[in-house]
Amino acid sequence: MSLLQLFFSFFQIGLFSFGGGMAAIPLIQEQVVDLHNWLSLTEFTDLVTIAEMTPGPIAVNASTFVGIRIAGLTGAFVATFACILPSCMITFLLAWLYFKYQNLAWIQGTLSGLRPAIVALIASAGVTIFCLAAFGGKAVPNAVSDVNWIGLALFAAAFAALRKWKPNPIYVMLGCGAAGGILYTIMGGIM
Repeated sequence: MSLLQLFFSFFQIGLFSFGGGMAAIPLIQEQVVDLHNWLSLTEFTDLVTIAEMTPGPIAVNASTFVGIRIAGLTGAFVATFACILPSCMITFLLAWLYFKYQNLAWIQGTLSGLRPAIVALIASAGVTIFCLAAFGGKAVPNAVSDVNWIGLALFAAAFAALRKWKPNPIYVMLGCGAAGGILYTIMGGIM
C-alpha cells in the first residue's frame, strides 16, 4: 500500500463529499472497504462511530483514523491533508475570484440576493431544532402534554441571557446542559 494510493483515495472523498458528513460515508466505504480492503465492514462501522463521536467533520476524522491504521503517523497526515486539500483549493479559488471581481455589479447583485436565502436557511434550521426541543418535532403541539416544558424553559433562559448579557455561547450551552441534566433527572417521572 503506497502513500500515493492513500492520498488519491482521500482526495477523491474530499472532492466529491457534497451534502455534509452523512453523504461522505458511502464514498468512504467504497474507497476504504470495497475498493482497497483497508478495513473490514465491522471495522468500518467502528470507524463511523468513532468519527461521529469526535469533534470535526466525519470525512476528516475518518481519513486520520484510516491513515494512522494503514501507514502510521505519516499515513494519518497524508490522508487528512488529501481530504481537506480539495476544500482548501476551492475556497482559495472562490476567494481569489471574489476579490478580483467584487466590484462588478452582477457579483454584488448575486451576493445581495443570496443573503436573504442564507438567513432563511439558518432560520429554517433554527425553527426545526426549536420544534424538536419544545414540541418533540411537531410544528404545533396537539395537547399541553406534548410540550416539553423543561426544553422550552431552557430555550427561553438561554435566549434571554444571550440577548441581554451576551455571554460566551459555550458557557450558555454548558449551563443549559447541566440544568437540563438536573431538571430531567428530578422531574423525569413527572414529565
